[in-house]
Amino acid sequence: MWHFLKRLFRSSQAAAQPNDDEEEVKKFLIVGLGNIGPEYVGTRHNAGFMIADELAGSDSFQSCRYGDMARVRVKNCELMVLKPSTFMNLSGVAVRWWMNHEKLPLENLLVLVDDLALPFGTIRLRGSGSDAGHNGLKNIAEQLGTNAYARLRFGIGNDFQRGGQIDFVLGSFTPEEKSLLPERLKVASEAVKAFCLSGIGFAMTHYNNR
Repeated sequence: MWHFLKRLFRSSQAAAQPNDDEEEVKKFLIVGLGNIGPEYVGTRHNAGFMIADELAGSDSFQSCRYGDMARVRVKNCELMVLKPSTFMNLSGVAVRWWMNHEKLPLENLLVLVDDLALPFGTIRLRGSGSDAGHNGLKNIAEQLGTNAYARLRFGIGNDFQRGGQIDFVLGSFTPEEKSLLPERLKVASEAVKAFCLSGIGFAMTHYNNR
């Protein structure tokens, strides 16, 4: 009887011990900025959508509240990849709703955005910063009440004449840029994974200006 009770006690102890193979899953909201509609597909201003597609696969997205979302598992991280349907100027509405819905801390948010100030294909990660005149980033800051959220900026260049900024950002990449785009989007998606797995500092060190 005594031996039976000892075996029973050991079994209950083993059941109470956590399994080392079961890691806690960390959730991240990855938001690609862009405008919906066929007329905007492939335009420079939709670089955020393009990185999201590279990261999750364009066929993986499903309709959800305020946009389309794909869920990607990378080791112990779940990436909720969102393409807002609010249009660029109201991107923050979707971001705030999903942050609140999933009860995510601010450090688990990464926004993917195009940037005129960077040469084509250049990647720049930052843990915070100004909106630099970008309406999508501006609205996110307004909705969250802070600029202290991480963003990955993807350079689209600024090869336009004075007064031609709108046509430039809403225009398509040049043939030469299109040939280089797949490789640059792949690097950007790898930077997103590095951010989730190893943090903003590691991702900045290894991917900024690549």
